[in-house]
Amino acid sequence: MSETEKRDFIRQIIHDDLESGKHSEIVTRFPPEPNGYLHIGHVMSICLNFGVAAETGGRTFLRLDDTNPGKESKEYVDAIKRDVHWLGFDWQDRLTHASDYFGQLYESACRLIEMGGAYVDSLSADEIREHRGTLTEPGRNSPYRDRSVEENLDLFRRMRAGEFGDGEHVLRARIDMSSPNMNMRDPALYRIRHIPHQNAGDEWCIYPMYDFAHGLSDAYEHITHSLCTHSLCTLEFEDHRPLYDWFLDQLKPEYRPRQIEFSRLNLAYAVTSKRKLNTLVDEGIVSGWDDPRMPTIAGMRRRGYPVAALREFVTRAGVTKKDKLIEMGVLENCIRETLGEQAERRMAVLRPLKVVLTNYPENTVEMMEAMNHPGRPELGTREMPFSRELWIEQDDFMEDAPRKFFRLKPGGEVRLRFGYIIRCDEVVRNTAGDVVELRCSYDPDTRSGTASSDRKVKGTIHWVSCEHAIDARVRLYDRLFNEANPNAVDDIHGALNPESLEIVDGKLEPALAELSAGQAVQFERLGYFCADEKEDSAAARVINRIVTLRDSWAKLEKQAMQQQNQVV
Repeated sequence: MSETEKRDFIRQIIHDDLESGKHSEIVTRFPPEPNGYLHIGHVMSICLNFGVAAETGGRTFLRLDDTNPGKESKEYVDAIKRDVHWLGFDWQDRLTHASDYFGQLYESACRLIEMGGAYVDSLSADEIREHRGTLTEPGRNSPYRDRSVEENLDLFRRMRAGEFGDGEHVLRARIDMSSPNMNMRDPALYRIRHIPHQNAGDEWCIYPMYDFAHGLSDAYEHITHSLCTHSLCTLEFEDHRPLYDWFLDQLKPEYRPRQIEFSRLNLAYAVTSKRKLNTLVDEGIVSGWDDPRMPTIAGMRRRGYPVAALREFVTRAGVTKKDKLIEMGVLENCIRETLGEQAERRMAVLRPLKVVLTNYPENTVEMMEAMNHPGRPELGTREMPFSRELWIEQDDFMEDAPRKFFRLKPGGEVRLRFGYIIRCDEVVRNTAGDVVELRCSYDPDTRSGTASSDRKVKGTIHWVSCEHAIDARVRLYDRLFNEANPNAVDDIHGALNPESLEIVDGKLEPALAELSAGQAVQFERLGYFCADEKEDSAAARVINRIVTLRDSWAKLEKQAMQQQNQVV
């Protein structure tokens, strides 16, 4: 494949601009709103904006688009900076805020009024919506649209001075109320909000709208390529780029950026609507923005998703103009592939069933040598204590087993991983009839790694010594939604997966006492896990499942995705 064939359409545009001499340096920006935590959709934009600049020796600004003080907070600002850094990107000295430009934006709005391109409207919000029209009917001019330049300037300056209450007036662009593009029907530029700002304090009581501040902030920072996500489904008749260009055409800033849209990254079985994410947090459906079931970067970090897997995922998703819903399995396979190479192996039992080796010497402990990674001998080995009483998984025993069940059953034999072959001789039940213990015998001539261990059995299971096991609270996370596209569902409550979290009390091998927060390991035969970075401690292990070893949703997801992509 040639270098040109590897480029997505945005990288091709940038390549052509550099080749033609239009630009000698590429400058991009990632402009998140600090009104929530970043999510999987932002990963695409972060990697693209920082990536295309780094690939060409350019620069990227991290600009916090803080134009809506009622929904913003320092918590969100700090979370955004932490997440971008965690993904491996550095803005260096290029951290800016839209609020840094409030003075320039205000002066630009005054200029637009003087040019006849803006007016102060005194209609209520409901009246403005009524006058706006529909996709099939043109809007109607506001009765205040023809105010004089002098009156508009006076009212706008008095708005700035704090003489009016919230919603009493709004500054609007004077464009075209009959435009087929709804965004061009005299959009709002400034509104009155008597709310302290998380960065500007009490200096302002009027705040610019995103569409007005966005393009001008790009121009102030000499951005060459303003890369923006969009959704063809929701913006088919409401394209924002003409409005972006209209402001630049009217105000003619010294430097003119170019806006390029690419499709939003939509992940199946996850919501990326901030309104819906807020609902999940506010209603306590999840434990917070960093709940490991959330598609936020903070949640994915806490769950144990490796950065390399997330960056590989957005690479596979690709930069396109066409809306698409990416299978969750694509993301999970990126995680499995990354952790399969990196993660050391350990043994843990999540649903313990006791095994007593009746012919094993009491008060005896042997140390079994176990590989840390079957494909990476350089990672070495560790010792696992083996004793008379062991824990195995409940699922590894079946009393009325089918013919092809190759784990433990009455009279059956299995090999204990890195240990001996054992045979089940007796089943012990409690008064309720539940199996609580297996009495087994071991073959002392079958220890793994010895010359006499060649006797073969069809099944191998994992285990942990009862005496040496570490107790742990293990959280088994699954998808938060049963619907493939919960973003399209009006009421997300009905789409929730009631089995998205199961908590079990597991038994871990002693080596896992050294597991550090966020460090991923593979529990053999069970999946990939990590210590919870927020709640784990030496006194109480809290372990999160990152992902299973196999995609158990694959068949169901394939059917759902076919239906969803037909709709998209």
